Amino acid sequence: MFVIQLNNLEFFAHHGIHEEERILGNSFIVNLSCSLKTYVDGVNKIEETVNYVSVYDIVKKRMAIPTPLLETVAKEIADEIAESDKRIQRIAVSIEKKGPPVAGMQGSVAVQYLKGF
Repeated sequence: MFVIQLNNLEFFAHHGIHEEERILGNSFIVNLSCSLKTYVDGVNKIEETVNYVSVYDIVKKRMAIPTPLLETVAKEIADEIAESDKRIQRIAVSIEKKGPPVAGMQGSVAVQYLKGF
């Protein structure tokens, strides 16, 4: 089994339940992993694994769509990636929002969505 990971993907997007988040936007970090079982002795061609460029394109496209809740974004990213390659057996997507609009809070918040097939 192989695990393909995309780490620390940075996006500026307009996700959030507050109007100011939808207007001003915020910085987000996306991490994801896709586990797949291969039936070849070695992986020598892109067709024998998950193409991380295609995965990145899915994430980039979805992060550009303003959405109130990160839970929705994470699930939809996972679903679209899984649909794009039926060999994927498990997927994990986490989205971190830097500097959320919470009075006095320093740091970030994050959600993670896990799905097995």
